[in-house]
Amino acid sequence: MCRSPVPHALIQSGSLGPPVTPSEPPRAALSAFLTVKDAAEYLGLSPHTLYVWRHRRQGPPSFRMGPRGRVMYRKEALDAWIREQEQADSRSNTTLSPLSAAPQYRSGRTVGI
Repeated sequence: MCRSPVPHALIQSGSLGPPVTPSEPPRAALSAFLTVKDAAEYLGLSPHTLYVWRHRRQGPPSFRMGPRGRVMYRKEALDAWIREQEQADSRSNTTLSPLSAAPQYRSGRTVGI
């Protein structure tokens, strides 16, 4: 007897993707969280840099997971942090670029003689 809320015919037809065995962790769980090593590879940095940033409370948000307290990163948080870095850089964000601002003059000064 099948107790799944999904009809058995849909599971057999493969329209919901391959069945996951109980001993195999879901793929979404594996890709949603990254270890320091994986996060460093994803960002193109060294793991040491991430550890230093974490110690200084800089860089992307991280947290400890599990009984051993492994430092982990959410992939979504890494992507959001990258977008924040892009917006904070004047080369990527033209509104921050001093070259796109109108020239400013000091009040009370005459321009030219």
